[in-house]
Amino acid sequence: MKREAFVYSAQGRVDSHDQVRQYLPLVRRIAQQLIARLPANVELDDMVQAGVMGLIDAVSRFEESQGVAFEAFATSRIRGAMLDELRAGDWLPRSARKSQRAIEGAVQRLEGRLKRAPTESEIARELGISINDYQRMLNDARGAQLVHLDDLGPDGDEDYLERHIADEGGNPQALLQDKRFRVALAAAIDDLPEREKLVMSLYYEQDMNLKEIGAVLGVTESRVCQLHSQAVARLRARLRNW
Repeated sequence: MKREAFVYSAQGRVDSHDQVRQYLPLVRRIAQQLIARLPANVELDDMVQAGVMGLIDAVSRFEESQGVAFEAFATSRIRGAMLDELRAGDWLPRSARKSQRAIEGAVQRLEGRLKRAPTESEIARELGISINDYQRMLNDARGAQLVHLDDLGPDGDEDYLERHIADEGGNPQALLQDKRFRVALAAAIDDLPEREKLVMSLYYEQDMNLKEIGAVLGVTESRVCQLHSQAVARLRARLRNW
């Protein structure tokens, strides 16, 4: 089968090392984007090293007949390798995961009773703690994602990533479910309080870090972290059935 963009040596053989070197900047860029959303104990070099292994795997496995450009295929493999590394290292402390889920549960109960997005003080009261303690919980939950690694099932994240690589035999039911999830996610984001919606937009669409967002909003980096964690908790609570 035909393979894309391989570099040939003087002997006419495929030089995969050259292709790996060519895409090393892509590995570093993905690592930097990922690490900006993770706790400080996660090292950039560890993510880059894992990403390089994913890139090597992509070079060896890529086939043009899959109907996807090499860079898109490599991006999925690189990101998947980094997620595998994070999963193996238990990157989110158990206490942080417990805090995140406690907040999600409080948000879900309050939304059911109030029929609107609860305020921080209402969430704190539901949890039976002070607003200061609640904000500390939000800080502890930094690094929480809309989809936790352990939510992805026993097969890990690779199957999830593979569903997003185009192929001729795509599962129509899976594609339909993915489309419905995207619609539900967009609606949930639209229902966020305005400040949290802006944080999510600047963070994920504009790729700004917490410090930059703080400068835009006129608040501290810690406060942006709290707003982000709270927004993620609201979204996870709203989308729990997915």
